[in-house]
Amino acid sequence: MSIPLRPGAARPAARPARRPTGPDPLAPLLDLTGVRDAAEEARAAVDRLLAHRVLRRESAGVSIESALRGARASATLEGAAYPLADVRAGTVEDPVVQGALRVSVGLGSMVDTWDRAPGQVLARLHVLAAADLAEPAALGRPAGHAGARLGGLFSLVTGTTAVPAVLIAAVVHGELAAVAPFGTQDGVVARAAARLTGIARGLDRKAVSVPEVGFVELGPAEYAAALDGYRSGTPDGVAGWLAHCCRATAHGALEGLAICESLQRG
Repeated sequence: MSIPLRPGAARPAARPARRPTGPDPLAPLLDLTGVRDAAEEARAAVDRLLAHRVLRRESAGVSIESALRGARASATLEGAAYPLADVRAGTVEDPVVQGALRVSVGLGSMVDTWDRAPGQVLARLHVLAAADLAEPAALGRPAGHAGARLGGLFSLVTGTTAVPAVLIAAVVHGELAAVAPFGTQDGVVARAAARLTGIARGLDRKAVSVPEVGFVELGPAEYAAALDGYRSGTPDGVAGWLAHCCRATAHGALEGLAICESLQRG
């Protein structure tokens, strides 16, 4: 099964609340085995987190901690695994970790731009992620092989769909991780773009869940296998990736709850 991410596949729109006026290019995803139920479970998990009373007064603190844990987890998936305490203390100089941290810090300023100018945001994400890992001339510049798929991805990000935000984020994540447009830190960029999609599309506007931790908890090997399934383009492979992302989102919501409980205990 090929995800229909062609240029022009969806009409431009600013906000996900609007419904597509023509055929919804992502609607078939909901008919894949297990995907609809997985998306509903992820949504319910995030809703439980958002209902936590700590968020009435401490949502900013939870979001800051979520960003830190998310950056550390994203770097872990790239093979740069360090204790959270060391990352928090600022003693980790690994460029992969530093890049992931810069990305997490910068996400808040990109939310409003993401669904209007995704190409601009992706370039900025790569500059932040790979500043110490790639030649300056290569920063923010996708390779030629990625052009067509990126065009389709941009149509998805700026377009309208009735598909749940968690699935849109999963497709964004899968496309960027599979295409690897930059050649360095593509995984960090893909996970950041997925988080941006979840925030902008209303899954977690407070940015208090930690989906990156969910992927680590499910296991790097399972993450890689699920991504291989997405790359295959088969119905089962795509369904497996979407369900995997939904499970990671649910685990990430539990991580957000743990942050809330920690703040509540002082």
